[in-house]
Amino acid sequence: MEGIEKVCAFLEKTKTYYLATVDGGQPRVRPFGTVLLYEGKLYIQTGKVKPVSQQLAANPKAEICAFDGETGTWLRVSGELINDDSHDVKVAMLDKHPELKFMYSADDDNTQVLYFKDATAVFSSFTAAPESFTF
Repeated sequence: MEGIEKVCAFLEKTKTYYLATVDGGQPRVRPFGTVLLYEGKLYIQTGKVKPVSQQLAANPKAEICAFDGETGTWLRVSGELINDDSHDVKVAMLDKHPELKFMYSADDDNTQVLYFKDATAVFSSFTAAPESFTF
């Protein structure tokens, strides 16, 4: 399994990850659950009306972190989150996460999908050496 596929599988297993952004000089962290591997890119989803969208527009550098309590392993992915207004990727995201279709549509002006660019992913635990991937 390639690094990006391993990252996506881990995020799908843990279901919840925490996205950190910067708001001026203040860090902001919140739980997310959307993830999609599409055409070789790792995507997340949010709404353009949310503060997180404005924070990423001002500073696209972000980091996510997830923890698997069963294995005691955690994952950190850092990089830039780049907006992708492609209709096809919005459809793919909402098809993968149909629970969001009551709030979002691939055709609305609110649905936002972003992919990681120049990302570094690090798997860590207390019992093994860190494992790193870039994509």
